[in-house]
Amino acid sequence: MNRTQLQPSERLNRLRLARARRVLAIADIRSSIVPLSGLIGITVKNQIGGEIGKVDDIVARWSEVVDYPPLTGLVVRVGRRRAFIDIDKVEILGASQITLRSAKIDLRDFVKRAGEVILGKEVLDHQLVDVEGVQVIRASELYVAHALGTLRLVGVEVGVSALLRRLMMRRIRAQAKPKRVIDWGDVAAFDESSGSVKLRASRSSGGIRRLRPYELAELLSDLDRKERDGLIEALGAEVVADAIEEMDSEDIEVIINQSDPEVAADIVENMEPDEAAEALRDLEDEKRQEILDLMDPDKAADLEDLIDYEEDTAGGMMTTSLIEVSMDEPIADVIKNLRKNAEHRSDIDAVVVIDEDGNYMADIPLFDLLIADDEDAAISSLIPDDDDNSQTVNVDDDVDRIVEVLTSSRRSSVVVIEDGVPVGRILADDVIDAIIPEERRFRFPRLLS
Repeated sequence: MNRTQLQPSERLNRLRLARARRVLAIADIRSSIVPLSGLIGITVKNQIGGEIGKVDDIVARWSEVVDYPPLTGLVVRVGRRRAFIDIDKVEILGASQITLRSAKIDLRDFVKRAGEVILGKEVLDHQLVDVEGVQVIRASELYVAHALGTLRLVGVEVGVSALLRRLMMRRIRAQAKPKRVIDWGDVAAFDESSGSVKLRASRSSGGIRRLRPYELAELLSDLDRKERDGLIEALGAEVVADAIEEMDSEDIEVIINQSDPEVAADIVENMEPDEAAEALRDLEDEKRQEILDLMDPDKAADLEDLIDYEEDTAGGMMTTSLIEVSMDEPIADVIKNLRKNAEHRSDIDAVVVIDEDGNYMADIPLFDLLIADDEDAAISSLIPDDDDNSQTVNVDDDVDRIVEVLTSSRRSSVVVIEDGVPVGRILADDVIDAIIPEERRFRFPRLLS
């Protein structure tokens, strides 16, 4: 059956429309949804119609367990003062009027309380992460509505049309229909001053953590430094390391350089050795040493050894993530060992067999382990009789030699040896990175990740 292939922009537009329908399908939200810009400037009146002042902004409260932040009050311009009116004192809040329950209000100057955010000042026109659309967005409009028993922030709109609409007279702004609304439950927002993730509700934070590394890489690349630091802090070094490995070297260098040394050290320590070495190799000597000094000494020493190899040699391209097994080790034990190293699965497609002196004997593909008839047999039973060292390269071999060995062996990786001892492995995608100019590469996730 033929299916129409949608361009990325068309797919994104359909996703946005689907979201709008989902939000607006809820009757109480559909009947009360109001754009923030339609509320700014509206006159606030008391219960008998007397004018109090004009809305200057709206205040909401963030929560880690609530997807839709409840409104806590209005910032109202009363003469030269900016007074705060608690949301409980508001009888009617709509696009045409805002009426209070009482004439009594506190005219002291507004002071933001802990956990609160000023929507117009701190969210509108600021960066957000659209988790479902996997993109960085800038809030062109915000929407509030009666939902779950109270007034809440329920959506955000992006795009030039919303920006232009905000320049119109308030009557037009207030009547605007959300054509590109994104459900606020799908959004991760940031603290304006610190950049930390301000809203980490179950749907938002869970959604971010479910994203693939290359999707997170796109988000990190698009965020400004402050917001990027906040997302890195929220996700943790291990998750960020996986994402950074999908980036171009220039983007990696920017993130490592701009991160606090302790954070950079945690990220590098969680990267695969070859990717970490490449990232450190591009840094200034002083910055590189600062990061290494903050890392686990053993891991730092391994990386320093990798950095010492020339970048365009086998030693400079290899990862040190190897599974080495002795000749007489049972196949069943080897499989158990593989399970313990699952975090390195993207760099392991075979196990290296060594003799009692640590010398290379063979490289056994994982598929051969999988189909072995007798798991109690020694791993040496899987070594072909005609096996030789043709599937290995030396640490100082160049790219041409590596390509030659990969091509002739028809394998997805090649073992690197030094003085007969296996010291690393080079994956096919690392060879592709070495022979294709970076500006022409298409970054794709590793097949085994």
